[in-house]
Amino acid sequence: MAGNSFGQLFRITTFGESHGEAIGVIIDGCPSNLVVDMDFIQSELDKRKPGQSKITTQRKESDTVQILSGVFEGKTTGTPIAMIIPNEDQRSKDYSHIKDAYRPSHADYTYDAKYGHRDHRGGGRSSARETAARVAAGAIAKLLLQQSGIQIFAHVSAAGTIEAPLLSINSISELLQIRESNIVRCADPATANQMIELIDGIRKEGDTIGGKISCLVKNCPVGLGEPVFDKLHADLGKAMLSINAVHGFDYGSGFAGSEMRGSEHNDLFVAPAEGHENSNFRTLTNYSGGIQGGISNGMDITFRVAFKPVATIMQNQASLDSAGNAANVQGKGRHDPCVVPRAVAIVEAMAALVLADHLLRNRVIRL
Repeated sequence: MAGNSFGQLFRITTFGESHGEAIGVIIDGCPSNLVVDMDFIQSELDKRKPGQSKITTQRKESDTVQILSGVFEGKTTGTPIAMIIPNEDQRSKDYSHIKDAYRPSHADYTYDAKYGHRDHRGGGRSSARETAARVAAGAIAKLLLQQSGIQIFAHVSAAGTIEAPLLSINSISELLQIRESNIVRCADPATANQMIELIDGIRKEGDTIGGKISCLVKNCPVGLGEPVFDKLHADLGKAMLSINAVHGFDYGSGFAGSEMRGSEHNDLFVAPAEGHENSNFRTLTNYSGGIQGGISNGMDITFRVAFKPVATIMQNQASLDSAGNAANVQGKGRHDPCVVPRAVAIVEAMAALVLADHLLRNRVIRL
């Protein structure tokens, strides 16, 4: 079904369920002769995998990826790339109590109403387990983007009401080192400690909390994005809103821009630095978030993604069963008290997939 595929030239289709044999992805349209770094792909998956720390689900999955096709002698062949990730630690019995009951704010009711049948084990296809396949595909997209010098960095910028200060833009490698030094994946160490304390306290109460992830794309060339329906920010928004638990997306100045005057918000052009006459035009500010008219302008692309609190909580909640009878639902098993630490890798992966697709599309736009 089309709803399981994403992208036009660089196109992915994911498959599998949370408690099935495996999840996986097929990538179509990846150019040939791209060197495939398996260690890099696995390292990206390791950032998303469960069981990382006390503030993530304790489900134990190695998320070891296998490439079944499309790669020969360490390089892509230009044919479809099939990747598979076996499921290793399913506990389907943890979900037997909701076989007929609908969990509040989950996809249980909507899936049942739409399809007339649902896989209640871990949410089946609606589970965030599916996003591991996206991260695997996103790693391939990142390798492609690296050929053009494009870098993507995301971090947890808020947990609940605790917000990190705006980052001073250091090198991506420095930001990565700081982010990976703490279990919440925030690039501000002092804020990270506050976030960890908050999330762990919420976990002990059997509750959950939401958060935000901020993303930065550096060295994006001018011209990515289409002028009407496939605007770059529109495709980024669709990509981010397709991630489980995402409830909001903004880019550049976001909603704050609606409170400003045009004289404040306009990004004024400035001349290229002396000695760099052939470099891209630059702007004095970047309220546009690196995108104007739906097309990248060469400035840093900046956007934020807001995640709701995880719907499964370890508290009794009133609900209904499939027959319309009253039911009580309480979460069991292993669940994240806050999804954002593991979602950083997913946000980066989806951004990479959008950019890789538009990079390839832009190469055929004019003679």
